[in-house]
Amino acid sequence: MNDLTGEYRVRMDDKGRLKLPSALLSQIGEDPVFTINRGFEKHLMLYPREVWVKKTKEINKLNIYKTKERNMIRYFYRGASELRTDAADRVLIPKSLMEYAKIDKEVVLFAYNEQIEIWSEKLYEEFLGSEPEEFADYADEIFGDKDAD
Repeated sequence: MNDLTGEYRVRMDDKGRLKLPSALLSQIGEDPVFTINRGFEKHLMLYPREVWVKKTKEINKLNIYKTKERNMIRYFYRGASELRTDAADRVLIPKSLMEYAKIDKEVVLFAYNEQIEIWSEKLYEEFLGSEPEEFADYADEIFGDKDAD
């Protein structure tokens, strides 16, 4: 799978369906199958099937006899549902996940790496609406010690 990229603003219909933009679908391929679950912040994560399989292999290596790891497994799988696009390239978002992420009509799809974050437009703007003053410090700390290729 290629790295996904893009920020897309879409509208949810009255039945809880999102039309996936053709620019995004073209990065994923034909007849996509997804798994959706809760994100780490108040958003949802949408994974193409092959990416979900990789993620679950990683999660399933955790030790169920350690409380933090067992809880991580539970939180990761909580609400996970398989989704398929319909003939109009829409996916139906489960109501419980829409409530968790406070999604109603205006939605932002934020694609990066191999996954897509699904945000309420309002929460997305609040979370990422302004660049933090320490953004350059983050870059220095995270990338500053890396050797140049």
